Amino acid sequence: MMKKFILIVCGSFVGAFLAFLFFMFAAMIMSFAIMGSMGTAKAKKVLVTDHSILKIDLDATIDERGSEEVLDMFAMLSNNGMPNKLGLNTLVSAIENAAKNDKVEGIYIECNGVSAAPATLETMRRALKSFKKSGKWIVAYGYEGINQSDYYLASVADSIYLNPVGAVDLHGMAAVTPYMKKLLDKVGVEMQVVRVGTFKSAVEPYMLEDMSEANRLQQEHYIGSIWNEIRDSIAVDRKLQSDALNSLCDSVIFTFKPTQLMQAKLVDKLVYRAEMEDLLRARTKVDKGDDLNFIGPEDLSDDLEAGVSGDHIAVVYAVGEIDGSTSLYSSEEGINSEKLSKTINDLMKDDHVKGMVFRVNSPGGSAFGSEQIWKAVMDFKAAGKPVAVSMGDYAASGGYYISCCADRIFAERTTITGSIGIFGMIPSYSELIENKLGVHMASVKTNENADIGATGKKLTPAQLAALQNMINQGYELFTQRCADGRHVTQDSIKQIAEGRVWDAVTAKQIGLVDEFGGIAEAVNWVAKKAEMGKEPKIQNYPALEDPFMAMLDKYMVTRYESRLQNEMGLLYDWHKQLQLILGRDYILCLMPYEEIQF
Repeated sequence: MMKKFILIVCGSFVGAFLAFLFFMFAAMIMSFAIMGSMGTAKAKKVLVTDHSILKIDLDATIDERGSEEVLDMFAMLSNNGMPNKLGLNTLVSAIENAAKNDKVEGIYIECNGVSAAPATLETMRRALKSFKKSGKWIVAYGYEGINQSDYYLASVADSIYLNPVGAVDLHGMAAVTPYMKKLLDKVGVEMQVVRVGTFKSAVEPYMLEDMSEANRLQQEHYIGSIWNEIRDSIAVDRKLQSDALNSLCDSVIFTFKPTQLMQAKLVDKLVYRAEMEDLLRARTKVDKGDDLNFIGPEDLSDDLEAGVSGDHIAVVYAVGEIDGSTSLYSSEEGINSEKLSKTINDLMKDDHVKGMVFRVNSPGGSAFGSEQIWKAVMDFKAAGKPVAVSMGDYAASGGYYISCCADRIFAERTTITGSIGIFGMIPSYSELIENKLGVHMASVKTNENADIGATGKKLTPAQLAALQNMINQGYELFTQRCADGRHVTQDSIKQIAEGRVWDAVTAKQIGLVDEFGGIAEAVNWVAKKAEMGKEPKIQNYPALEDPFMAMLDKYMVTRYESRLQNEMGLLYDWHKQLQLILGRDYILCLMPYEEIQF
């Protein structure tokens, strides 16, 4: 029997080892092929010739950084090639260069359902409006239809064209939050919440059956403010009255006939694609039947990830959730506080780095991780180097924590920020396990609190009080960090804190933001402080990950989760199901304590 057992074990090991070698070999071949094709594509960069048109196809998700993307092979197979992603920095660079390049006659925006948050779109929109100052034209076209995000950009254009059977969708903004308290009660799960901040609403769906008045108040305020910015910008560029446009948005516009859209001055002309192309030929003096000379953003943008030599400004990206270096689980995308802190510390020691623009696009995350990043930024400042924060779509909660100590804070008018508060959630599913599934969890312990959080056990009043005290201490630290960074009293910060989310227009009024603008405005400010002239060199950090290593990391994470599932069996299955029910805020209580979240 022992011999048979050893043979089985050895056979399993050899099989797993061979499978791993096969995967590595296949992944290397795929990686070399992908990188080879990328290199070829880069080598064959389109030559900008006379009568060129910068074509911006909005059939994409707009991310912060344009690059040779880390590729997901499965996504490639399911999407007939490369994932549709564009980098905001690539787009802005291309638009700026198009304005200066005499061979580029104009910009053609093809509306195909862009996926981007308002602040990202506002940055693009500002770049397009700046482009128009060059005297060149912009036209936009909707083949099937123009959604609200598309239209926000397209409204900058000199003319908006639409397919004769197309549609336009403008409807305003809304936030819909599922409240799951009744569901959790039915399945026997109780979310034990400790928090500071009346407006800290991330925990509400798990503890209430409907939205609180405080949460409704804050959402109505910031959503209303952001919509006013979008609506008024569209109205100005389309020469409409804001009230009239708002009334149209109440009228289910996507059901309008295209002729009605023309009458409402939402579009200028109805044309089929071939006719649209002929209009572009006429603009660029290209003979009918000849190909239009389209160039893409990647063909016109600067090589933003290329290394620079000599003195420069570091543009450091902090994008996604702050997952903390001690988390058991971390997302594939997000901010690794340990790595980011090291990057900033290394830049502090680099004599060629004269200042930093900290690009923050984060809803928050780990309290521990936020503190580590804050300390790295403080050390950078202590070295005598200026720091400006450029807020993206959101810099809220932990995202504001890591921003608050900057010398200057820039944001778009549609940025979401604030949310200065703190919470922790500990799920208790003892009712589910013992009464509904019939599994009794027997325990033996040496000390009163040795089993705190174990297997979803309900916390005692003393344990909850201890956790609440820890949360209170965290809130005191958070508000003090903000007060010190903004050079105000802690009491004044507490008056606008309480976990409340603010739009950037209001945030500027109450002192959380200094100026409106994006990375370019922040770079100019840092350059002036560092006495570097009007066109300083910049370098993006952290360096983008090698596609092959990212693929290998993804494989190892998958293998780890598979191993965890095999070893933990039913408990792991429960955990995954609860994640589906409770969303990303749920954290498995396999650790002796719950991680605190901003």
